[in-house]
Amino acid sequence: MGALEAPHRFVTSRPVKGGFVRLVQARTLAFAPMILIASLALAADAATPVAPPFWSGNPDSAGFRALADGELKTAGDALDRLLQVKGARTVENTFAPYNEALLHADNASYQSGLIEAVHPDSTVRAVAEEETRASSKFLNDLGLNRGVYDALNAINLKSADPTTRYAIEKTLRDFRLSGVDKDEATRKKIAALRDELVQIGQDFDKNIRNDSRTIQLDSAADLDGLPEDYVKSHPAGADGKISISIEYPDFFPVMSYAKSADVRKRLLKEFMNRAYPANMAVLDKMIAKRYELAQLLGFKTWAEYSTRDKMIENDKNVAAFIERLRGLTLKRSTEEYAVYLKRVREDDPAATVVNQWDRHYYGELIRKRDYNFDAQQARPYFPFEEVKQGVLSSTAKMLGLTYKRIENAAVWDPSVEAYEVWEGDKMIGRFFLDLHPRPGKYNHAANFGIRNGVEGIQIPEAALVCNFAGGKPGDPGLMEHGDVVTFFHEFGHLLHSVLGGHEPWENISGISTEWDFVEAPSQMLEEWAWNPGVLQTFAKNYQTGEPIPVEMVERMRKADWFGRATSIAYQTLYSAISLDYYNRPSKEVNTDAILHELEPKYTPYPPVPDTHFQTAFGHLDGYSAIYYTYMWSLVISKDMFSKFDQSDLLNPAIATRYRDTVIGQGGSAPAAKLVHNFLGRDYDFRSFDNWLAGESQQSPKGGKGAGGASAPR
Repeated sequence: MGALEAPHRFVTSRPVKGGFVRLVQARTLAFAPMILIASLALAADAATPVAPPFWSGNPDSAGFRALADGELKTAGDALDRLLQVKGARTVENTFAPYNEALLHADNASYQSGLIEAVHPDSTVRAVAEEETRASSKFLNDLGLNRGVYDALNAINLKSADPTTRYAIEKTLRDFRLSGVDKDEATRKKIAALRDELVQIGQDFDKNIRNDSRTIQLDSAADLDGLPEDYVKSHPAGADGKISISIEYPDFFPVMSYAKSADVRKRLLKEFMNRAYPANMAVLDKMIAKRYELAQLLGFKTWAEYSTRDKMIENDKNVAAFIERLRGLTLKRSTEEYAVYLKRVREDDPAATVVNQWDRHYYGELIRKRDYNFDAQQARPYFPFEEVKQGVLSSTAKMLGLTYKRIENAAVWDPSVEAYEVWEGDKMIGRFFLDLHPRPGKYNHAANFGIRNGVEGIQIPEAALVCNFAGGKPGDPGLMEHGDVVTFFHEFGHLLHSVLGGHEPWENISGISTEWDFVEAPSQMLEEWAWNPGVLQTFAKNYQTGEPIPVEMVERMRKADWFGRATSIAYQTLYSAISLDYYNRPSKEVNTDAILHELEPKYTPYPPVPDTHFQTAFGHLDGYSAIYYTYMWSLVISKDMFSKFDQSDLLNPAIATRYRDTVIGQGGSAPAAKLVHNFLGRDYDFRSFDNWLAGESQQSPKGGKGAGGASAPR
């Protein structure tokens, strides 16, 4: 479940906190010239000033506090200038200083949100948490500031250009959604609730981040079925026990390959109990406070409130969309379940169910037998360093970009890399890659904003935070293909933030479209990870250097179709959980009871006993009621992808038009309009329905086609 990280904004139109990703001998890559080593440079003849990276000089806790406080002071000064204006309100004397205030407050919020999630020093993380609360309070108070709203509302828009008019109208709408039109007493209650919710969200996220559980195995025999490199990287400790963690590089290979059902069951139960019991009470409080806030804002439920500014328009449409997905998937996933059960009975004739800890393991066995694809044979073609270079090279070629690694960059951990993004002789952005797990670090995969780009003011800056294999001496970091897909997905978010971060106003720049569109560009980029022509440019055997065979990719693509309905069924279940926790009065919400009620309605697999999945479902904080956005975006992504030349995905012609009409536009128009401009028509379900039915799993003639992308895991 890939995701975005963005500040705790007072608006609901942009994602908030909590979304849902080794060194080997370097080999020549097809597009290596696109990735260069560079000293920190200034863009030649750039219209936008290029400040140093936000992380400069390796600040300690006091230094980071000064950095964030400085951004908030600049934001406050801009607001003071706005409120002191005499005479007629104009774009120049009112919206421009508002834009400056929003930009610097967002800088503080973005940067604090990142550092509290990734810095190895708990003292620095603690200060970052404080600064997240301070910046969130500034933004929440801003959204309730009637004087600022009245000033913006007084601007005469008759002579404003269409982009500026859209930005201001969107701003005024967001102020109203924040509750600015309520009386003073109500606004004070709203502000207090929002401040409290920031702390609750931080507690929820921190409990997930800090609960890294392990199981202990008696011997290497318990790892029977795992790849040789995995077994070697998990030696027994001094007590003779082997420790396996619930972090992704450990977890997913065990669920896919371990022959021991007991090992799989034990690890899955720990994985599904992350942050339990601590987050049970935290989640209840979060749901209750959001319901209270929705009531104050004039809405029946939080679900009704949180969908008001989305493409889908309201929570009733969300429920209908989820039911449509259920209708598409339940019958087929039940048919898949029968195939699983038949295979399980070959090992255990008395079996009556397929347990969740069996699903991935037997899925691999079925694909190996029925589709002639063994995922373990593909792993040697995905060493981490080659995959990283492949993601960079592929996107650089198709979009006409150059990534320059910053030499000796200041970073918060030695494993982090920093890059500049260049287009010709102009630097247009900057990003950091933080890609391996470590204690106390965010343990999912996400793109974190750092600076939202605004043309003429600041270039965009972001960080990709994932938890992939590798990063250790002598470890090639062999990745599952699903991790390769995740890498492309998250890099799609990063590209959206960089390429879209050049609009004239902060609130329509970067990833600022409706929230239920923001996953579409990243989901579409997953397709490149299934394309034989793309994969052969970088997926090379870590021992021989041989490119991945086309016929292996074809078998992988065909095998991916099996289990697709089940995968989407689970995504639909997660969407229903997300909605149902927030579409009723909080006193009616028992998170365990709702989960147990919904699970059999959406999937044929029995629940895992004595587990509490919701306590580590981080999206219940950031995405709250709108996890459906992953599936809504997937429908749009499949339709957009239908316009690409699937025989040559690296051809920049279509990619350039896509960039110019969609991701390069930021949020300067409604998402439906951007998609229409690219497709030449409104989006529809046809490509998604065909993909779900398996009609797109074969490559076009010539072996360069793109396959169906997996749903975010």
